[in-house]
Amino acid sequence: MKSLYAYLVIILLLFCNCSSSELVENWKNPDIDTFEAQKVLVIGISPNMDNRKIFERKLASELKKNGVEAVRSIDYFEKSFTKTPKTEEEVLALESQLLEKGFEAILLSKVVGVQDRVTVVKAYRNLDKTFSSFKDDYYKNQDIFRDKDYYEEYQIFHAESSLYCICPEKERELIWKGSIDITEPENIRKAVGDYVKVLVWALKGQQLLIIEELTDEGIDI
Repeated sequence: MKSLYAYLVIILLLFCNCSSSELVENWKNPDIDTFEAQKVLVIGISPNMDNRKIFERKLASELKKNGVEAVRSIDYFEKSFTKTPKTEEEVLALESQLLEKGFEAILLSKVVGVQDRVTVVKAYRNLDKTFSSFKDDYYKNQDIFRDKDYYEEYQIFHAESSLYCICPEKERELIWKGSIDITEPENIRKAVGDYVKVLVWALKGQQLLIIEELTDEGIDI
């Protein structure tokens, strides 16, 4: 166990020293020990299409490297899907469509608040809100897609990723939520890369989507 502890400490130090992203808070459904899904839809809510593509491509790629079938929303949604607001009924219909296509989970990421390094310049948006379903989360935050000024002039982004189960014959519910601070948002590729590393690391640690077996000698993949 000592070697395992040392391994985890080293990994944690590497994240603290080298990453522009930091996991500041996370919540896991207490009724769930591990969670696997055969097919996951990756959604990044952003008004900037290029940034959204970079994020979804990177996250889907990392999930696939870890044996998870991940589909980007930019490949699944029609181009016009995010251009107009969707009703709650339309979002619910989307969930049913995903079920029919074999999806079992949705990994939704968004920026929920921003501030500069000295003064808070914009109140946290929905930071204290926990959405119990993908429908509510997407419905309440979809206007970010069309708010072109949402990210201007800010130094630190407070982002959030949520994992929702849409499994057949199971209640559609929130499995996990993690809050991650991004301290270098001006370098989009580095910010996305670091964010995805922290997110995947957190999912592994919680035994969600990516299931690994721990041993005294380290971590078996």
